[in-house]
Amino acid sequence: MSQQNGEAVVPQANEAQQPATQFALQRIYIKDLSFESPKSPEVFREDWQPAIELSMNTQHRQLGEDFYEIVLSLTVTAKSGEDVAFIAEVQQAGIFLLQGFEDGQLHHALASFCPNMLFPYARETLDSVVVKGSFPALMLAPINFDALYAQELERQQQAQAAQN
Repeated sequence: MSQQNGEAVVPQANEAQQPATQFALQRIYIKDLSFESPKSPEVFREDWQPAIELSMNTQHRQLGEDFYEIVLSLTVTAKSGEDVAFIAEVQQAGIFLLQGFEDGQLHHALASFCPNMLFPYARETLDSVVVKGSFPALMLAPINFDALYAQELERQQQAQAAQN
């Protein structure tokens, strides 16, 4: 693999017939961000032993011939007893150049590799906003997007087999 202008270029077996596969991150940005603490300041007077719930979603859309926007959405809800202490949400987005990929490779990159690159930014953003809300740091564990992608493929294959 070589680099040209900050872009990774992966040579193909037969470059005369196929263009080189290129992957390049063009931009990372926050598309949406929100934080609410509906029970403050009362929640700060309670013992802090929260139940943390994380929900995640990814979406992608094609922007141009080889450019894609990927949006990783993370929502963290912290409850203290029955009360919601805070809800923090971020939509971390990126624009990626994905050129010369076959359909299966493209889908894998969009569903796994790109969200994996966005996750550290989303995790840091959520952690920062939660700390600024006067709560302890979240320290979200890494997510294995490849494993999630494999599970989703298996689920789709099982659903398709059940239909036949």
